[in-house]
Amino acid sequence: MSIKTYADKDIQSTLITQERLQERVREMGAEITQRFREQPPIMVCILKGAFVFFADLIRSVDLPIRIDFMAASSYGDGTVSTGEVHVVKDLPMDITGQNIMLVEDIIDSGRTLAYLKRLLESRNAKKVYITTLLDKPSRRVVDLKPDFCGFSIPDSFVIGYGLDYAEKYRNLPEIGILSPDSI
Repeated sequence: MSIKTYADKDIQSTLITQERLQERVREMGAEITQRFREQPPIMVCILKGAFVFFADLIRSVDLPIRIDFMAASSYGDGTVSTGEVHVVKDLPMDITGQNIMLVEDIIDSGRTLAYLKRLLESRNAKKVYITTLLDKPSRRVVDLKPDFCGFSIPDSFVIGYGLDYAEKYRNLPEIGILSPDSI
């Protein structure tokens, strides 16, 4: 069931409904709980896009986790990655010997997460894991595979549930494909 919103004219079609998102996020939380029962990771939200997914995900993880935030960008206001990653907000803590789980909204080219993973590994993290809500493997330009993935999607520009176009549409409760006429 699709929800009528201010953005209906900008959405070509609904890709993932609110109900399916919530169901899959709960499943991912259970998977993470099971896998990290012995040593919970520090879960790191990659801002801004992952914040809605992150909030739902951490409430589905039944472990005593610590959380933090990083911000990195390679898009600006466009729909295509520039290829250059900028860390806007870094982790303030020492992560030596810690399992780190980077939580991202979408993996497209993979450049941003590959860069962040290398950066945190260079700071002596025990292991850096990657969790993403959405994965576009057809767009990958680096060798990167998520440890936990919500959905593999086609090569379309998507909005909603934290994902934006030019800082708009993050508040949509479902994920839709942005109409080419809106770009």
